[in-house]
Amino acid sequence: MTKQLTIETLTSACADDSFDDGIRIDAELEPIGGPGAPVKPAVYEGGRYQLDKRWATPTDEKPTDVIVIDNVPSQANRLEEALRNHRAAVGVPELLLDLSEIPHLPVHLPRQISSLQFPHRNADAYLKDALLDGANFERTELGKWILDATPWSAGALLAWFPQSLLYGFWQSHLGKKRAQTKHARAWVSEIVGWNPASKETKVMGLKGDPLNLSTDDKVKSDPDDRFNWSIGTHPETAGKNVKTDKLSEMGHGQVPFMRDSEIAPGGVSFARVSQRSTVSFAQLRRIALGGDHSSEANAAARSLLVALGLHAHALAFRRGFALRSGAELNVAKTSAVWLGESGDEEIKLGDARDSLEFLNQARKQAQDLGVPLDGWGREPVMLTPKKSLRNAIESTWPNLED
Repeated sequence: MTKQLTIETLTSACADDSFDDGIRIDAELEPIGGPGAPVKPAVYEGGRYQLDKRWATPTDEKPTDVIVIDNVPSQANRLEEALRNHRAAVGVPELLLDLSEIPHLPVHLPRQISSLQFPHRNADAYLKDALLDGANFERTELGKWILDATPWSAGALLAWFPQSLLYGFWQSHLGKKRAQTKHARAWVSEIVGWNPASKETKVMGLKGDPLNLSTDDKVKSDPDDRFNWSIGTHPETAGKNVKTDKLSEMGHGQVPFMRDSEIAPGGVSFARVSQRSTVSFAQLRRIALGGDHSSEANAAARSLLVALGLHAHALAFRRGFALRSGAELNVAKTSAVWLGESGDEEIKLGDARDSLEFLNQARKQAQDLGVPLDGWGREPVMLTPKKSLRNAIESTWPNLED
C-alpha cells in the first residue's frame, strides 16, 4: 500500500522524539540516445573519471564496476540552480553580489552572483568580502546573524540560507580564531553508471582549417589577448607579456590531436544508469532554531527543509535534464520510499506542481509557528564587493585596451 505523504506526517517524523529515518528516491535513467548509448561522465584532473565498485544487490557474489557520472557536490549545485531558476515561484531567499559597477569584465562572466550560486553557501568568501549598504557585511546586523549561525542556532539560515541546512556547509574562511562551524549535508544525491563497457574511452579528432595554414616560423603573442599576434622576429603584440607559440595556438592550421593532454575522455556505454537521492531525518534533527523557539517550531523548520528539497529535486530531475555535453538523460522510472519506524513504505511524490503546493503548505505551517522566514518571498538583498575583492577581480580581468 502506498503511504500518503502529508505535512502532518512529515512534521511528526522531523520531531525530536521521532524514530522515522528519512526518504529515499530511486530513478532509472536513460541516455537521450536510448539504452546503452554513450553518456559522458564528469572528468577530473588528469582526464580521469571517478571510478568505483558498488554492490548492485546484497546477494551479488561480486561488486559491479561503476563510474560516477555526477557526484554528490555536483548534484547539490544542480538542485540549488533549479531553485534559483524558479525563485519567483518558490520564494526562496536570495542575496545578490552586484558586480555591474566593475569595468572591463568579459562578457562571459556574470554581473551578479546569487547566494544560491555561492560555492560554500553561507560560509562563502564572496559573502565575507561583501558590503551591505556600504558597510562591511560582517558588521551589519544581518551579517552577524548569518555568519554566527550554527546548526543548533539556525534561525538565520532558515531565514536566508535554507540550502545550507540541506546541502551542508563549513565556515572555514573567517580565520583560525573565528568560527569554524560545520554542518553535514542532509540531502544526498548521486548519478551512477553501472558496468561500463569501457573505462578509458577517448575522443580522437582533427581540427580542420579551410586554408590549411602552415608555417615553420614562430608566432609571438600576448597570451592574455590573442587579438594581437605576429609571425617572425618583430612582434606586433600589445604589452610586455609576449609568448612564443605555434600557429595552431592562434586557432589556425590543421592540427591532429596527438598528445594525451589533447585527447579528451569520451562517452561511456553503461548497462544501466541510476540516480539515488536520500534525505536524512536524523541529520535534520540536529537542527534547532535556538532562542525561545518551541520544539514544534523546530519540527516545522525541518519539515520545511524536506519540502524544499523535494521541490528542488522535482524541478531538477523529474524531467529530462542535461548534465553536460554528451550527458543528456531522461527518467525512465522512479520510485520513492518512506523509511519509517515501522518499516519501509512506498510513497507517491507527484510532479513539480504537487511539490510546490506541498512546499507552500510547509512554509505556511512554519510561519504560523514563528519560524524565521525573513528572506522568503521578498526581493533579493543587494551586496557589493569590498575594495579587496574588487581589486582581486580587476587584477584578474584588467582592461586590455589600456
